[in-house]
Amino acid sequence: MAETGLFEVMYSAGAIRRLRPDPVPDEVITKVLDAAIRAPSGSNAQSWLFMVVKDAGKRKQLGAVYKKASEILMKLYAGAPRPEHMDEKKYARFMQSVQHLFDHMGDAPVLLVPCLKASMWSGNTNLPADIKARMAGSVRIAGSSIYPAVQNIILACRAFGLGTVLTTIHAFFEEEVRAILNLPPDVQTYALMPIGYPQGHHFPVKRKSVNEVACLDSYGKAWPG
Repeated sequence: MAETGLFEVMYSAGAIRRLRPDPVPDEVITKVLDAAIRAPSGSNAQSWLFMVVKDAGKRKQLGAVYKKASEILMKLYAGAPRPEHMDEKKYARFMQSVQHLFDHMGDAPVLLVPCLKASMWSGNTNLPADIKARMAGSVRIAGSSIYPAVQNIILACRAFGLGTVLTTIHAFFEEEVRAILNLPPDVQTYALMPIGYPQGHHFPVKRKSVNEVACLDSYGKAWPG
């Protein structure tokens, strides 16, 4: 692997949905996973679990679940306006890429499913009612212990010339995914990531300007940078 600068990787780690079927060496996947576990996790619990799916049959099953979930997502897209920062041509390309992944998730040479084991707060049944009410949002908080690792996976894939994208709609059919992977009751999935070598090439990531999305001290006061 040619050495690639951190910011070069971040600025070119775009969502890659079209992947070649070429196998990815196990030693590369090991290094990607080793990058994942360098991420922070709540209380340093490191309660993550990474399911690496290479078996063709299981990939096909997960691809079928993802395709079924896409039907729900497309209904959501149908009622949503086109994002203002995307013109018609760019949005059409985006949707074509999304549709390609709907149809070919199971064809990726590797599917990675980042998971979390039960939260340390799962035994909160003995807490007073007022404290439990305060913790109602703990399910949302739990993502902070796995998504930093997911971002490391994205960056490591880019550094190794691989493509990937973070997807989550498999969770519409979580129980089916759990059955395919034989997950125990205390493990929940948080993402489904296809990994492989891009059919095309990596590209610069284009985003809104910083002062459009950042505020200083109070909402509506744009960050001046």
